[in-house]
Amino acid sequence: MILTQKNMELTIRERINNYQNEIIKGDLFPERAAEILTEISALLGNINDEMLKRDVEYNKVLLKYLEEEKTANRAKIKADISPEYELMKTARNTEKQVLEMIRSLKYLLRAKTEEYNQGNN
Repeated sequence: MILTQKNMELTIRERINNYQNEIIKGDLFPERAAEILTEISALLGNINDEMLKRDVEYNKVLLKYLEEEKTANRAKIKADISPEYELMKTARNTEKQVLEMIRSLKYLLRAKTEEYNQGNN
């Protein structure tokens, strides 16, 4: 996927899902796999920033419930059903998804390199 004005407006999550769908289809040329790898590696910094932001928001909610509730486990349960918790989990899951995609693309590129080297011997 070449970056255009339209896909620059996509959210990080949407861009990652588009890359994932492209990878799932298979038959990626090494050049395209390397391009996707570079792009999602760059997005990882944005994801880490988002995770930090969402962690802070969730911790504020948890602190609020800890101050209101008599027991910590009740406060934790209430905090874990908040929208902030859902956003925090989404950010963490996005990071996991991207890290796995990075591993997969690196493996694919290594395999293609070995295949090319064996073909030239």
